[in-house]
Amino acid sequence: MRSATLSTSPVALLYPGDRATRDRSDPAASRFAPLFEAFAAAGMAAAPAVYHDDFAEEVEAQLRGVRVVLVWCNPIEGGRRRDRLDAMLRRLAAAGTVVSAHPDAILKLGTKDVLFDTRDLPFGSDVQRVDSLAQLERELPARLRIGARVLKQHRGQSGAGIWRVELADADSSPPLLRVRHAQRGSEEERLALPALLDKLAPYFDPANGGHMIDQAWQPRLVDGMVRAYLVEDRVAGFGHQAINALFPASPGQPAPQPGPRLYHGPELPAFQGLRRRLETEWVELLRARVGLPREQLPLLWDCDFLFGERGPDGDERFVLCEINASSVAPFPPSAIVPMVAAVRARLERA
Repeated sequence: MRSATLSTSPVALLYPGDRATRDRSDPAASRFAPLFEAFAAAGMAAAPAVYHDDFAEEVEAQLRGVRVVLVWCNPIEGGRRRDRLDAMLRRLAAAGTVVSAHPDAILKLGTKDVLFDTRDLPFGSDVQRVDSLAQLERELPARLRIGARVLKQHRGQSGAGIWRVELADADSSPPLLRVRHAQRGSEEERLALPALLDKLAPYFDPANGGHMIDQAWQPRLVDGMVRAYLVEDRVAGFGHQAINALFPASPGQPAPQPGPRLYHGPELPAFQGLRRRLETEWVELLRARVGLPREQLPLLWDCDFLFGERGPDGDERFVLCEINASSVAPFPPSAIVPMVAAVRARLERA
């Protein structure tokens, strides 16, 4: 596949890479090769915009005049935050470029604060916001007497900063806790509360968001996690992962390794109820609650749901676990055609 130049391309795909990757800028060698091919088949040239802070000004100069920029970049990439990238994307958006996901949309959807903001909506759960270590020390023991909790840092990815905490021995002084980090390779620990507070202290630094979100543990995690992929307000596919990062271990056994996420199209029968709720009600409720303008709905995003306790009528209940909007990849092949169509519609409206 020949690479389109940004000067002749209405669409750019921005993703991280080093200098050599940028100099090569080969769509066929990127993980987005099928998406580049789909844009070409639809008659819309799409160009790679490989990004790194070290050559941010070069990328910005190339993106001036591009009409749509689709962005894939984690909140923390190679030890660097997105601050410089987000400032660049805001400048491009202010000049008229469609940026997806816009940094403001990510802040409203893609941080763990969305769990607190939507706690009373149909997909919400028992969620508390914790603004200091002192507040955590004061409030967590009482909540743990009711059941396990999951503490989540403000913003991150790949399980970093997500901790399952449960009472192991309520009679010890201080109480002994079972603690497990969701980051791959982590093992369960037994800690007293002061030791847990030491581990969590960095998340309360202002640079790391200054607070944590405390969500009640969902016992049906053993039934897996469902990821709904959306193009704007339409479900474009599903991912189902049977064993994920905090899957409980069998007695006396180490925690099982996370299993693969299996991808499916939007017609998967098992999740049509979830699809219907998202498309007819939940996306609009979510958008209105966080104050996100309709035109800022990402061109690709996803919502992770846990299985909640069934209602009296036996209907399946889904509980929001997190939303990903900054770097949604991989994604099911069924999302490609709707995404290309949505980009075309944005171009036509512009």
